[in-house]
Amino acid sequence: MNKKLEAKLKTLPNQPGVYFHKNVKGQIIYVGKAAVLKNRVRQYFQDSRQRDAKTDVLVGEIYDTDWIVTESEIDALFLESEMVKRYKPRYNILLQDDKSQLFVRINMRDPYPYISFTRQPQDDGADYFGPYYNGYAVKKALRYLRKIFPYSTHATMPPRVCLQYHLGLCPGVEEQKITSSDYKKTLRKLMLYLKGERVKLINQLETEMKVAAAHHDFEVAAKRRNQIYNLKELQKQILFSDREFMDISKDQALAGLDKLLGLHKIPRRIEGYDISHMQGTNNVASMVVATNGLADKAEYRKFKMRIPGNNDFAHMNEVILRRFSGKHLDWQKPDLLLIDGGKGQLGAALDALDERGVHIPAIGLAKRLEEIVIHKARSGVTLDTSHYPEAFVSDFDDFYVVLLPKDSHIVKLLQRVRDESHRFAVSYHTVLKRQRQTASPLEEIAGIGPATRKKLIHSFGSLRALKNAKRDQIVAVIGEGKTKLVWPAIAGKN
Repeated sequence: MNKKLEAKLKTLPNQPGVYFHKNVKGQIIYVGKAAVLKNRVRQYFQDSRQRDAKTDVLVGEIYDTDWIVTESEIDALFLESEMVKRYKPRYNILLQDDKSQLFVRINMRDPYPYISFTRQPQDDGADYFGPYYNGYAVKKALRYLRKIFPYSTHATMPPRVCLQYHLGLCPGVEEQKITSSDYKKTLRKLMLYLKGERVKLINQLETEMKVAAAHHDFEVAAKRRNQIYNLKELQKQILFSDREFMDISKDQALAGLDKLLGLHKIPRRIEGYDISHMQGTNNVASMVVATNGLADKAEYRKFKMRIPGNNDFAHMNEVILRRFSGKHLDWQKPDLLLIDGGKGQLGAALDALDERGVHIPAIGLAKRLEEIVIHKARSGVTLDTSHYPEAFVSDFDDFYVVLLPKDSHIVKLLQRVRDESHRFAVSYHTVLKRQRQTASPLEEIAGIGPATRKKLIHSFGSLRALKNAKRDQIVAVIGEGKTKLVWPAIAGKN
């Protein structure tokens, strides 16, 4: 820790807020929330505290820290989410949590929108707020906010009002005790709070209160006054301060891999590989990268396979050969390769490494039982299960197959990398398959470019109409020279 940062940390306030860790270039690398900024931020620099490998790497990169003070833990929770979305710090992406992040979903297109939580946002036109990395805290926060801005949670509308209505937590949408328009006005205020715009919301409520009072609508004015009061009372609510010191030191996966495989150093960069195809067509391979255990999507690469047919072993061999062909000197050297598959896929990858004369540790992860596959002589690792008495090791000729408990940090890390490589490969395969399904025969004609293809389809309306057209009609659109190229392909004539 540099002297400037050391002095700055002495000015940390005893209040809730959001903090920003920055590297030497001034880039924000981590955003966090705190119930007490002074205690939480200083925790990172305490030598007496045990930290996992990824946190050590984060702390090593911290050059400066800034913070924003908020009035309550709830404000800090929602402001943190907005700042993570704004800056996309790489250490925030599922840093120490095996669960995916949580989102709040509100579909304002519904007559009476309901609020729900999801870990998988969809492209369905709804509003999603998040991601939140502390599901416990955000659900607790929404329970407090529901007392101020009553909302419905009914995906399917009951025939009569629910218990929450009688408790003042639901506006009675079941029996339309509130109009759709008024209900959505309430939800928009709630959404403003979820966006971290608490000050703007209170100013809006104060304006509405004054306008209502000026029009002698004292019932509405009193309601707005109570909402303002209750919002300010939220600062007394405890959301996550009793748990915040657990957030950053859960995952021991990288250190565990180092011990299990005898790698001599923690694998900072892990590259995961997978193959995807459908009955031997549109064959592709993916390379995903986990830097310090986190998905580093800027480093992902995809390969269109040159070897035809349904042969995963040959394709795995090809992608590793191309990865280490010497043409990609700007790509960082990995500390570990993770191959999606068993002994066959791993063996094919090791053959490619041997052919290139590259010495990088490589292991496989077989899907069925999540077994770690290691070649005894060629994987470049030294298996050591002395720290893992629960590990079950099978000996298959030239291979070890290691079975760890499914809840092991090591297994979860390898699963994340493997599943991400599979997702990335399948997404690229799907793109190629769609392109092939929608490809036009015109695209395969040498000498016919996009402008000519567009002109033909625009003139005749469709490929079918073009095929039924007479030669003279086509000549009138693109001329004799290009018609000589197009005519044989669409009419089957020479």
